[in-house]
Amino acid sequence: MPLGDRALRSYVGVVSPKSEFFEPADLKVTVDRVVYQPNIATPPDRPHCFVYFISIHNETEGPVKIVGRKWVVTNSRGEITAVEGDGVVGEHPTIESGDTFSYNSFHLLDTDTAVAEGSYLGVDAEGRRVVTRIPAFKMTVPD
Repeated sequence: MPLGDRALRSYVGVVSPKSEFFEPADLKVTVDRVVYQPNIATPPDRPHCFVYFISIHNETEGPVKIVGRKWVVTNSRGEITAVEGDGVVGEHPTIESGDTFSYNSFHLLDTDTAVAEGSYLGVDAEGRRVVTRIPAFKMTVPD
């Protein structure tokens, strides 16, 4: 299964060409930066904090409102944690055509290495439910 499919399947069930979700080619996500933050206070069971910076680029012909997100984080033991919720960072941004929405947030890990991937759910100007994938990125505690 290609990276990103696990998170997408959680939204759409079995992914098929006749899915009720539309995945526009011109709605893209970039992971701009991932930074290990060793000096952040964290719970003892998840001592590693990684801050990630993400941009959602809307090059479609109309606005897209982001209404939800899903993250799938796989740690170095192969354990999978899924996190989903409304909007992004407490917002439901409407991204106009040609615009970009950027934000940062974090993952707390219980292992030295993990991979995160996911997807955003949105609604376009025609009321279609859209999905766009968050590319997989690796988080590794530096030596």
